[in-house]
Amino acid sequence: MNLFDLKGKTALVTGGNGGIGLGMAQGLAQAGAKLAIAGRDKAKNAQAAKALDAIALEADLKDEKACRAMVDEAARRLGRLDILINNAGMNVRKQPQEFTLEEWHLVMDTNLTSAFVAAQTAYPHMKKAGGGKIVNIGSMMSIFGASFTTAYAASKGGIVQMTRALATAWARDNIQVNAVLPGWIDTALTRGAREQIKGLNENVLRRTPTGRWGEPKDLSGIAIFLCSPASDFITGTAIPVDGGYSVQG
Repeated sequence: MNLFDLKGKTALVTGGNGGIGLGMAQGLAQAGAKLAIAGRDKAKNAQAAKALDAIALEADLKDEKACRAMVDEAARRLGRLDILINNAGMNVRKQPQEFTLEEWHLVMDTNLTSAFVAAQTAYPHMKKAGGGKIVNIGSMMSIFGASFTTAYAASKGGIVQMTRALATAWARDNIQVNAVLPGWIDTALTRGAREQIKGLNENVLRRTPTGRWGEPKDLSGIAIFLCSPASDFITGTAIPVDGGYSVQG
């Protein structure tokens, strides 16, 4: 299956030490990629790096200099940079009138600005290598709105539009840029949502045609596809991975 072979390729996955990021990193590792994972939790980084035989990098992605240094260090230690998965993200669940501007910037800087900075820093490395793959992690909230996701939804909607812009800008450099829109995936982030939002679990199960929450491993396949030669003529797309949730009226 040479179309999906990532042997000889290198990848940086932000937020790759758990949840969706770890699920995607596991897929890339299985396909043969050499990995660097970045996260703020040193213990989780070490555990994931050991399991994946990966390089672990610590960085506060909200800090521009730290974010750029992380990408450059990954490229240096891996020898090159072929793949970037912008997965790092967070949420503050409040009604919009309750948000502080500080909380707004925290979500936007973590979810959207850091993805732009990382992609911008990765660009010359990928151009030098003759091409690359960038996968930005959006959300079903890139499509829908919810009263408790004002900043999160804005950041994830921005991810999709940024993906389209980067895709058109860098296509001639043989860099494909796509977005993945996860649905309700069972992670630490969404477990917190279930604790905060009454009836969420029942609503998700009722609306999702597959009748279950997704698992991080459900993101492994799309990661392999979008980072492999199989997707060389696909760029600027936003692909839901949600068990059919987004096709319901």
